[in-house]
Amino acid sequence: MESLVSGWLTWRTAMERALYGEDGFYRRERPAEHFRTSVHASPRFAAAIGRLLVEVDALLGHPDRLDVVDIGAGSGRLLGNILARVPPDLDARLVPTAVELAPRPADVPSRIVWRPDLPGRITGLAVANEWLDNVPLDVVERTPEGIRTVLVDPFSGTERPGPPPSDEDRGWLEEWWPLAEPGDRAEIGHPRCAAWASVIGRLSAGLALAVDYSHSRESRPVYGSLTGYRDGATVPAVPDGSCDVTAHVALDACLVAGRRAGATSSLLTTQREALRALGLSGTRPPLDLAHQDPRAYVAALCHAGEDAELTDPAGLGGFGWLTQTTNIPIPALLQDHRNLNLH
Repeated sequence: MESLVSGWLTWRTAMERALYGEDGFYRRERPAEHFRTSVHASPRFAAAIGRLLVEVDALLGHPDRLDVVDIGAGSGRLLGNILARVPPDLDARLVPTAVELAPRPADVPSRIVWRPDLPGRITGLAVANEWLDNVPLDVVERTPEGIRTVLVDPFSGTERPGPPPSDEDRGWLEEWWPLAEPGDRAEIGHPRCAAWASVIGRLSAGLALAVDYSHSRESRPVYGSLTGYRDGATVPAVPDGSCDVTAHVALDACLVAGRRAGATSSLLTTQREALRALGLSGTRPPLDLAHQDPRAYVAALCHAGEDAELTDPAGLGGFGWLTQTTNIPIPALLQDHRNLNLH
């Protein structure tokens, strides 16, 4: 691991070095070995994203070139699974791009473009699945002396109060996460808002989707949500490069940032509702099918189990889905589904 600078750091600096430094966690590790995302849970997630891609293609009028961009692509599995499922006509026009700092894995299909930064322009679909929660940010805490930026020792995770927050931090805090009592903490989300706005700003026409752990103004965690993950388990959030360090995302604030960056329509909902709209119901097949076609019954039963995991409101189904478009409407199959919150 990279030798971290000794002394007290802000959480944003400590996360940046621990996750993305020269030998940081995301440059060295394979994320799938440490935590389970929807992509790893089931290829049914990619099938749903593929259906969304088909809808976006139709709304764009079936252009000669259609981008599909996976931001924070990890191993490239999502794009690989999408390519295996899209219709041939769409596949022939598709330009798949993985945005990822880690080196390209050997088994990634050669047609997938692998790059460390966002493309300059995107016409089609951009997906950021569990990307924003790893965008580094600062932490603040209300103390008897006022709000202070929290400093952290990167070797131990020990914290202490630091200076007052910057004007930019304080402005975001007052708008999105006011702190009422001493001991209350907040994670300053404007770096995530800026990151998401950079995606929308590159979307010349199409749809951008952010999927992540999230909270809203009405449900901010009083003591914050900083968490570490290593080897499939939750661990203390120590920014020494040995583990993933994450914090939930204020997707409501990102929605406003995306709108200011040029989004023309927006939808904020849960993964459960969105995946149901995209055809993942989790409904068990009828028992009669077991007698008529045992093989089809077993396959349908497996699909139902995978769908149930992806839509479990206490797990992956509780994730936030932020969908924003430019120059096309939100796809009708999402607009028409119940319990969706259109903005």
